[in-house]
Amino acid sequence: MRYTIFVVEDDVSIRELYEMAFDNSEFSCHSFVKAEDMFEALKTITPSLFILDLMLPGMNGLSALNIIKNDPKTKDIPVIIVSAKGDEESKVNGLDLGADDYIAKPFGMLELIARVKANLRKSSFGKEEDKIISAGEISINDAEHVVYVNEKPVVITLKEYNLLKLLIKNIDNVITREKILKDVWGYDFVGETRTLDMHVKSLRSKLSEQTDKSYIKTVRGVGYKFSLEQDEK
Repeated sequence: MRYTIFVVEDDVSIRELYEMAFDNSEFSCHSFVKAEDMFEALKTITPSLFILDLMLPGMNGLSALNIIKNDPKTKDIPVIIVSAKGDEESKVNGLDLGADDYIAKPFGMLELIARVKANLRKSSFGKEEDKIISAGEISINDAEHVVYVNEKPVVITLKEYNLLKLLIKNIDNVITREKILKDVWGYDFVGETRTLDMHVKSLRSKLSEQTDKSYIKTVRGVGYKFSLEQDEK
């Protein structure tokens, strides 16, 4: 599984370190200079964990934390504050407002990744059960095995369900045909990839009944990916 991390950090060099460290592990990193930009992205993507700096242009990190923890959609998502303000009072204020962890700068990337993994394990977002996976107009209730598009249920087969879940969990990443066949159909599946193409075509058709957007992209010669970016017409 590839977790999505939202990072709000105005220092470009630190932001690049985050992106390099997370993209080389099992995380997908979305970084923002301002908290306002992060909240705009929240309208279409629900992350697995937030990392917030405190001193930011515009809305500060504590204000952003307060909004996250008072929103029913995000209140259970872990938040780690990473800040140059390492004094005890700043740490207490952040933890009192609901932060799950606090790391003072400078810090080591190995320590940060270890803390991220620990917080994911402790949270409901680090488990498969009772999980809501959302991207754009599509959401998956993994406890009920139900797919919703614009809050309306869509009837799909089990293979289509597992295919869609795999693609959304790896949003914006190309998944090869071989990996899809392995993960969705199993190690012993020896059928032709034409079967996969037919399932993708069927899934697209069912999703299009509730939205005019095309989220599942074909990457010729490689496989498929789920992307919120729409092709220009």
